[in-house]
Amino acid sequence: MMYQAYQLQDDLIEPMRFFAKQFRNSADTLLWSWSDPARRRLTAGLEMLERFEITHTSPEFGITEVMSGNRVVPVTTQVALDLPFAKLLHFTKNVDTPQPRVLVVAPLSGHFATLLRGTVQTLLRDHDVYITDWTNARDVPVSAGRFGVEDYISYLIRFLEEIGPGAHVLAVCQPCVQTLAAVAVMSQGHHPDTPLSMTLMAGPIDPRESPTEVNEFAVAKSLGWFKRSVISTVPSRYPGGGRRVYPGFLQLTAFMAMNMDRHRKAHENLYQHLAHGRAEEAKKIKDFYDEYFAVLDMTEEFYIETIDRVFHKAELAKGEFTYEGRLVDPGAITRTALLTVEGGRDDICAIGQTSAAHELCKSLRPHLKRHHLQANVGHYGVFNGKRWEREIYPVVRNMILSME
Repeated sequence: MMYQAYQLQDDLIEPMRFFAKQFRNSADTLLWSWSDPARRRLTAGLEMLERFEITHTSPEFGITEVMSGNRVVPVTTQVALDLPFAKLLHFTKNVDTPQPRVLVVAPLSGHFATLLRGTVQTLLRDHDVYITDWTNARDVPVSAGRFGVEDYISYLIRFLEEIGPGAHVLAVCQPCVQTLAAVAVMSQGHHPDTPLSMTLMAGPIDPRESPTEVNEFAVAKSLGWFKRSVISTVPSRYPGGGRRVYPGFLQLTAFMAMNMDRHRKAHENLYQHLAHGRAEEAKKIKDFYDEYFAVLDMTEEFYIETIDRVFHKAELAKGEFTYEGRLVDPGAITRTALLTVEGGRDDICAIGQTSAAHELCKSLRPHLKRHHLQANVGHYGVFNGKRWEREIYPVVRNMILSME
């Protein structure tokens, strides 16, 4: 009933958003006698009401051009492979010489892959970029079957096969575990499409290291509690009606609760920018929250298995992770160079959790391993923003180039 209650509430609020939008669009005509400051204050309030919404469709990446070499080149986004639970997107460019092919593995954690827009845009300067574009589970019919942690690994392997030999892989946050497992499985099988390098950024390879509030919450509750408290059924109005999911709106609520004062202040600032006609400053905040408030649902099996296998049991870190009944051995990785990246102020994935991959990849020679600790950045600063562009990205680029 939780999803149905949320949907009912959203349906009841929709008329308010609709009339706020209509009134705001007609304000210049209806309020012609008002002073400009008074009219801006009212329309600012109406826009805040209009924006009181969580969306469930992916925003556009909107990357149409990029500086590559010494010139600006157009970028087009194409679907390289379309599977029920994800698409493989390819950002194509017309460049003079081939560039290293990189698969960006986006988190499946309540937001769409467009959360990594900045990551992709930076990588596009020097690379041929692909990304995993995960589908909102409420839009996947029940007939498509289940999607769990091992299915995620299978998708990564299939995507790397589609890209072909000689690719590189870069994982952000939660999928670092599945990415390391996928590369290990491919290495164990001597797969020809095993990537040349693997970059793991701020992911819980070993969540037992310096556990954060997120880690502690995950292990403090039983699987039964999670199933009872946060899993709900998709309403019948959607293509995935009847599918059991962890709703994206719950994940968003949890994220916001961790930094509620910051979000409240941001919206106070947004109102002030709108009321005083500071359009550029307002756009920056609106763009961020347009992305932040776009959420997707995860399948029950993926969410519960992640809690169980990654956080409760730490299977990969303990050497107990299996895929299709076979033990996964990161020690089989001998030719895929490893780069791990951590943020010094990361309150979601703490220092030591990602670098634990180095101990697991015990067969890699020292020159194929590198760790980068970025001081004074939090979780999102690892893969987005000025520090990512100016200090972290050059390390990533050099690692990839060294393996070409």
